[in-house]
Amino acid sequence: MNYIQQAYKGKLETWMVILTTVLVSGLFVINFIFYLFSSPEDLDMAYEMMKSWDSNLMLILNLGIFVPLLLLLFALVKYVHQRSVLSLTTSRSKVDFKRVFFSFFLVVGFTIATFAIGYYYDSSDIVYQFNPGRFAILFLICVVLFPFQIGLEEYLFRGYLMQHIGVIVKNKWFPLILTSVLFGIMHSANPEVAEIGYFKMMIFYVGTGLLLGIMTLMDEGLELALGFHLGNNLLAALLITSDWSALQTDAMFKNTAEQGISSITEILAPVIIVYPIMLLILSKKYGWTNWKERLFGKVIPPPKEDYKVLD
Repeated sequence: MNYIQQAYKGKLETWMVILTTVLVSGLFVINFIFYLFSSPEDLDMAYEMMKSWDSNLMLILNLGIFVPLLLLLFALVKYVHQRSVLSLTTSRSKVDFKRVFFSFFLVVGFTIATFAIGYYYDSSDIVYQFNPGRFAILFLICVVLFPFQIGLEEYLFRGYLMQHIGVIVKNKWFPLILTSVLFGIMHSANPEVAEIGYFKMMIFYVGTGLLLGIMTLMDEGLELALGFHLGNNLLAALLITSDWSALQTDAMFKNTAEQGISSITEILAPVIIVYPIMLLILSKKYGWTNWKERLFGKVIPPPKEDYKVLD
């Protein structure tokens, strides 16, 4: 059974899908509605208010909400859909943590290397602000809470919604596209969207969603997406911060430029150059083949003997 077919291991009633989606994603929907109907002045006021709070406390508040939401998603999958969390994670017989670690260190290594090169050639807008005490607290918060934040986003978008939308429409390409767009919309209220531009940031967020979705479908599991997303978000909090980023933290460095990304080229570069290279590395590492079937193939119910609802 492939990854999307894992949904057949549980109950598939429409009301279950609606209930789970509304309960788990309701906060994101409210956040998007607030962003949609708020004036630029109101948004600026909200961002400035958040900046006035202690950065570590603000980070705990931002990430803490993901803990009960992820646990709620797991509970609904197990007790409403009556299937295992493993089936939501991977098509393998157990979670492959080596895959998680490989993709984690892939993005961490790339990010640190590109930052070091950029810092070496032009550090005029980068300030070194390392404070051992504050950084230690930040590190602890990140290690404890970021797995819940990226876990919810991956399990909800690349996991639950990818699987159940795939079962409904009976193909793989539509849930890949739709969940990537929804992933981008979910980030609409981030401060950098207002600062850099909605269209530019949506290219980046939707492109990132596509990258993570392709990883999931090609590898038949969430492991690579989980590792990649965690590595990316950890470094976004620990390595460098700015006044216009979603995360205001006591990172090692701070970008003091008024705007971190000024051209569409800077947005397109990772999406059309870096991401394909990473997919190529992963495809060679894990021997991915039959891309057309895995990304655009049909989703059909497996034989009854291949799955059963949990007792």
